[in-house]
Amino acid sequence: MKLSSSRFDMETARLERPLLKNYTETVVGGAAGVITTSSYALDVSAGNVYNLILAVATTTFTFSNPPAWGTSGTLTVILRQDATGGRLVAWPAEAQWASGSAPTLTSTANSIDVISFITFDGGSTWNGSSSLNSSRLRSLWSFGLSSSGQLGDSTTVNKSSPVKVGSLTNWASVACGFSFVAAIKTDGTLWSFGGNNRGQLGDGTTVNKSSPVAVGALTTWASVACGWGHVLATQTDGTLWGFGDNGVGQLGDGTAVHKSSPIKIGSLTTWADLAAGRYHSLAIQTDGTLWSFGYNNRGELGDGTTVHKSSPVKIGSLTTWASVAGGVYHSLAIQTDGTLWSFGKNTDGQLGDGTKVNKSSPIAVGALTTWASISGSRKSSAAIQTDGTLWTFGYNNNGQLGDGTIVLKSSPVKIGSLTTWASVSCSGYSSLALKNDGTLWSFGKNTDGQLGDGTKVNKSSPVAVGALTTWASAGSGAGRFSTALQKA
Repeated sequence: MKLSSSRFDMETARLERPLLKNYTETVVGGAAGVITTSSYALDVSAGNVYNLILAVATTTFTFSNPPAWGTSGTLTVILRQDATGGRLVAWPAEAQWASGSAPTLTSTANSIDVISFITFDGGSTWNGSSSLNSSRLRSLWSFGLSSSGQLGDSTTVNKSSPVKVGSLTNWASVACGFSFVAAIKTDGTLWSFGGNNRGQLGDGTTVNKSSPVAVGALTTWASVACGWGHVLATQTDGTLWGFGDNGVGQLGDGTAVHKSSPIKIGSLTTWADLAAGRYHSLAIQTDGTLWSFGYNNRGELGDGTTVHKSSPVKIGSLTTWASVAGGVYHSLAIQTDGTLWSFGKNTDGQLGDGTKVNKSSPIAVGALTTWASISGSRKSSAAIQTDGTLWTFGYNNNGQLGDGTIVLKSSPVKIGSLTTWASVSCSGYSSLALKNDGTLWSFGKNTDGQLGDGTKVNKSSPVAVGALTTWASAGSGAGRFSTALQKA
């Protein structure tokens, strides 16, 4: 129920550990990384990811302690403007830019820029490029079922075409649960709306909200993932938090008690990538290890058992996990070598291994090494390869595989011949997908208008959601609704 990728997420201001996935990743800064002096040393021996907040007029950066000549070294610098904005940066002479000149930082308050560097000559030259610029502000849109206020437009009226959620344009990322939404703004605040019977909105109540409400006052939220009734989130310091439904330990705090406000899961500061299934949770740490907790009746935790876990357990000993996604009772993951793996329920072929046999440990989905991003649904799965092709497998009674049929597939099938697919999100019995040209497409079940095409007719092949080319990201909720971010 979460879209994940092994590359920079260019539209949600979120770093998904790209080239660094092949290295030990050490983050410096985070919530404490506020620069209050006019100079700052990027000490490569201290870390290869610097997460910093610019709080002075101009900061002059220097590089120190680079790797030895002939040894490749990478450095990622995540720069956030403070609440004032307009902060500038001066780079050292060793920085050489692919564009010919240093990138211009986004000037608006709380905006984010990501700069990547690589060196091969002992630090004499650092080749740099701007990987992300968040000046492209995002508005929030939704469509489909709204019985619990999950569209966030202050009503409980269904919409079969996208409607804008308020007038704000500072949304950074969004995740859908069964009948609720959690979203992060560019200022690092966390918001939610929709159904709240298990406290999944995190606002300390169990009352539904049809408009976004703030989850506390913190400005350090970095990423968020939603299950059917629970939420996982990380902060910029790498800590893991959860709230909502916890009946089978899916919050990972060692209990089975629901939480209506965020609680910290353990004391580790190394959590990187998150995903949530119906009642289970998955997470990757910065060392590339995979962890899971919660419901496990079908083996969806991947630990070789079918025993529920209320605290995180490590899946095997591999340190090469890159991204992860959760279906209802199954899980998907990609390793740093581009291979695709799955585990859990497989009665409808949703694991993609050509069988319908459940697996309680990760199994390879074919032998390809070109998988880039993944998404899990109720009984199906979707993935995009590095060549921009879209693939699906599993249950297909509502056309949710998008291959023009309603026939189940237990192995990945390619959707058409296009090589322009950028991202995919599937949940329930419908799917959303974005192309590189900024158009939004949908397919599958449409009884409540969750495909956003103005109808309530199921579609077994992708259909365009309007004619706009400004869509930035999209998510599909299991409760027959969808959300998307649009370039403002």
